[in-house]
Amino acid sequence: MSVDPDHVRMAEALLFAASEPLDEKTLTARLPEGAEIAAILQTIQEHYQHKGVNLTRLAGKWTFLTAPDLSWMLEEERQTTRRLSRAALETLTIIAYHQPATRAEIEEIRGVGLSRGTMDVLFEAGWIRPRGRRRTPGRPVTYGITEEFLIHFGLDDIKDLPGFDELKAAGLLDSEPSGIFSHLSKEGLDEENDDDQDELDSEEEF
Repeated sequence: MSVDPDHVRMAEALLFAASEPLDEKTLTARLPEGAEIAAILQTIQEHYQHKGVNLTRLAGKWTFLTAPDLSWMLEEERQTTRRLSRAALETLTIIAYHQPATRAEIEEIRGVGLSRGTMDVLFEAGWIRPRGRRRTPGRPVTYGITEEFLIHFGLDDIKDLPGFDELKAAGLLDSEPSGIFSHLSKEGLDEENDDDQDELDSEEEF
């Protein structure tokens, strides 16, 4: 099926002008009736595949990003977020890989108490959120990552999270923090995500 060039131009304009990633539902609502959004996005993605910007899917939404091999040119301008402390980095990592996680579970994995300030930093960044209360004694609050986290770190889905070896190779971690990755592998991560969904079904939302 051929794609209407005008529809492609319209979608391209919307994506360029948007201040944040757009989902397919939003794009469809702004395009003429009958526009084949999947084919349109594929056409734009292919057109920009080898250009200075690429059409990228993040957290299920679409946006233009600088081509990965040219990101070094904007490195100075992009360093606007304050550096996370080791405690905040470990806490964020635990929540990302073990969500939904309670405060007690985070402390157990890290082996130390969790300060309120550490969680506040992650909440202020918009990277974590409450996921509900676990149906166990005390009904503790559980935490998980947000759509903003996925977008900030260039991920489309939680399953795209890198393993410890990949993080170390990228220079993001010097050593494995507190055994956080001790049981994780690509296969194990997929299984854990499935388990998390089952666990979420048994939790009570706020």
